[in-house]
Amino acid sequence: MRKIYEMVSFPDNLQHIISQEYPRFTDTEYLRRRKTFEQKMIANGVSHVLVRGFLRIGAAIPYFTGWQTTHDAVVLMTPGEELLLFVNHYNHLPMAQMMARLTDVRWGGVSAVDSALAELKVRGGSSSKVGVLGHFTANQHSKLIAGAGQIIDMNGDFTQQRLIKSEEEHNWMQIGAILSDAGIGAIPEQLISDMNEYELADAVERSFIRHGAVSQTHYFMINNMQNPKYCVPRQFLSNRKIKKGDIISTELSAQYWGYAGQILRTVTVGANATPLFTDLHDVAMAAFDAICKIMKPGTRPEEIIDAANIIEDSGFTIWDDLIHGFGGGYLPPVLGSKSRNIFPYPDMELQEGMYIVVQPNVITTDNTAGVQTGEMMRITAAGCEPVHKYPRGMERVDLD
Repeated sequence: MRKIYEMVSFPDNLQHIISQEYPRFTDTEYLRRRKTFEQKMIANGVSHVLVRGFLRIGAAIPYFTGWQTTHDAVVLMTPGEELLLFVNHYNHLPMAQMMARLTDVRWGGVSAVDSALAELKVRGGSSSKVGVLGHFTANQHSKLIAGAGQIIDMNGDFTQQRLIKSEEEHNWMQIGAILSDAGIGAIPEQLISDMNEYELADAVERSFIRHGAVSQTHYFMINNMQNPKYCVPRQFLSNRKIKKGDIISTELSAQYWGYAGQILRTVTVGANATPLFTDLHDVAMAAFDAICKIMKPGTRPEEIIDAANIIEDSGFTIWDDLIHGFGGGYLPPVLGSKSRNIFPYPDMELQEGMYIVVQPNVITTDNTAGVQTGEMMRITAAGCEPVHKYPRGMERVDLD
């Protein structure tokens, strides 16, 4: 049998990305992103923006520069000037200089924040409105207040910019989806008797790491169908061994240089689904289909929640979020269902170019059993379309 990673293939329109030694967007795309954000700066009366990322946390620095933040890093953005990126540690500097596009990359010294504030003073920003983007510690925040006339939080502006993907970003989202499909496909292909969750995760990751992706999420919920205990996939792995009669629901995202797919599927092990789990999955699929049927530009959160009423009408509820935006973060709209809601509803409409993960996690009302299914969808002018290719539905895997 061919291994799933041997069957991964990329269409011709993606070859120019995956063939690069270190994949990056075009300079035109980076300039578009910066110009768009500069307009938000102008609207906020902001003269400069300080952007922080650390330990691979924060999507803004990779988005604006191409540098996948390793340790502490700060970008100083001033309209009309080249971006300035300060990087810690010193041994990370050569690679940052190679990867960051249209950016002046320097060592951050003892503190990247302090170095950026010193440059801010040189640029005359000490008495002006300064935007901040990313996570800053309390100590760093105090330095920001002392080093600028006024601090403006621009995280919301950045989130709004990330909601709509550019044409280049669509290609990268497609790569993330292809490799996430590979991870899902590795589960029925590689599952063997007495494999534990660590070993299953290893099989999943091997399917896409060889293609340049890393694991963003692989959450497993494994229950014995005759004696279930869990209703939602869990964020940490265990050494629990997988046996005949189990049922596995998983949430999986393989990330390709900041761009991930997201796919959720359920498989049974060595047995057909019991009536309870059949009902749970049928309702989850019906909710998924009903939501996708009405998603289009202009659709509001209330309509999406109403579309999923079959969950409560069938005597079930949900635990995980019903849908969420995706691509560069866990984005709006983040919605629950009628019985597990998130108030207030965001005052927004779906727009063409958004990516939405539809992921009904249908569970019993006593929280002892559940399934999850779904995937990332792209909002188009005509409605929505799938990005993933892996077959939908519940699978049965028979162990050797």
